[in-house]
Amino acid sequence: MQVLVWLFRFAIVLVLVWFAVKNAQPVTLHGLPDQTWQAPLVFVLLVVFIAGVVIGLLAWLPTVVRQRREMARLRKANDVLSLGAANPPPADPPRVDVHGI
Repeated sequence: MQVLVWLFRFAIVLVLVWFAVKNAQPVTLHGLPDQTWQAPLVFVLLVVFIAGVVIGLLAWLPTVVRQRREMARLRKANDVLSLGAANPPPADPPRVDVHGI
């Protein structure tokens, strides 16, 4: 099974290298007024892909932090409850009425 996974990865790398070689021609990017940049198409695509991944991870980060905090709180509550079930508190001693009332 591991061999198949590595063959699949190798095939993906070959396709990506082929794509990069076939798309090496420069493209012109127009940014601010009177400002242009020239870069290979594969470089532009790679930068845009990486920027998208970074933006996606930054958008996902608050959710992950909130879930980790909640998991820690729930684990702590679970530990308290499981310790409480293992060691029940002692029963209150019977009351003795000293005054006879």
